[in-house]
Amino acid sequence: MLLENIDAHDATHGLPYIIRIKERNIKMLKHDLMMRNPLRLMGKDTEEILKKGEFGALLARAGVGKTALLVQLSLNSLLKGKNVLHISLQDPVNKVSVWYKEVFSRIAQLYDIHQMDQLWDTILPHRFIMTFQVEGFTVPKLEERLTDLIEQDIFNPQMMLIDGLPFDDCVGDVLLQLKALAQKYAMHAWFTVRTHRHETPNHDGIPLQLIQVADLFEVALQLIPEGKQVHVKALKSPNCASEIPDLILDPATMLIKSR
Repeated sequence: MLLENIDAHDATHGLPYIIRIKERNIKMLKHDLMMRNPLRLMGKDTEEILKKGEFGALLARAGVGKTALLVQLSLNSLLKGKNVLHISLQDPVNKVSVWYKEVFSRIAQLYDIHQMDQLWDTILPHRFIMTFQVEGFTVPKLEERLTDLIEQDIFNPQMMLIDGLPFDDCVGDVLLQLKALAQKYAMHAWFTVRTHRHETPNHDGIPLQLIQVADLFEVALQLIPEGKQVHVKALKSPNCASEIPDLILDPATMLIKSR
C-alpha cells in the first residue's frame, strides 16, 4: 500500500528502504536479547566473559546441562556478530545443530520473538560446527583444518567451544597446545568437563578433573543440582565474589535465568 502513494523514482528506492528498516529491527532485537541474557552479568558491561586466549570450563555430572549452557554461551556471542567454532568430540554435526535449534527456539518462545526465522538466518553464518572422534582428536589435526578454513576465507573464529574432551591424566599437554592455538588465532575457548558424583573435590571446591590444570583456566563454572533447580556456581572467576551473579539453569527449558 505504501508504494502506491509514491512516484516511480521513489519506488526504485522503496525496496532498499524496507530492507534497511528490517535490518534495523533485527539489530534492535539482537540488542534486546543480549541485554536480557543473564549470562552477560558474568562479564563487565559489554565485555565478553573471557578475553582472547583465555579458557573457561563448564563442569557438571552427565545429563545436568553442560551442552545446553555451552550453546547459550555460543548464542550470546553469535548475537554480537562473533564467529564461533563449535567442536564436538561426542556428537555428529546434525545432533549439535539440533541442540542449537532447540535452545534458540526456547529462547524465542520465552521472549515471544515473532522474527525467529529472520534472526536465525542472520546468526547462522557466524557458526561453524566441526566434529572429531575422541580417539582421533589432536591439536595438530585441529589446526590443520582451522588453517584451511581461514586461508580459504571460509571461516575465521573468534570463539572456540570444545564439547567432550576427556579430562584425564593426559589432558594437560593437550590443553597447553590448545592454549597456544587460542592465543595464536586470538580466540577464547570454553570446555565442557564431566565430573562424577562419587568424587570429592579439593578444599577449594575444584573437582578432581580440573585440579591439575586449573591454572590454565580463567573461569570455571559448575552446574550443581539442588532440588528442582540447577545452580550455576562460579568456582573460579577474575571478578570479585560479590560481582558474580547467582544464576540458575531451569531444568524444564534448559535456559539460564537469574535467581
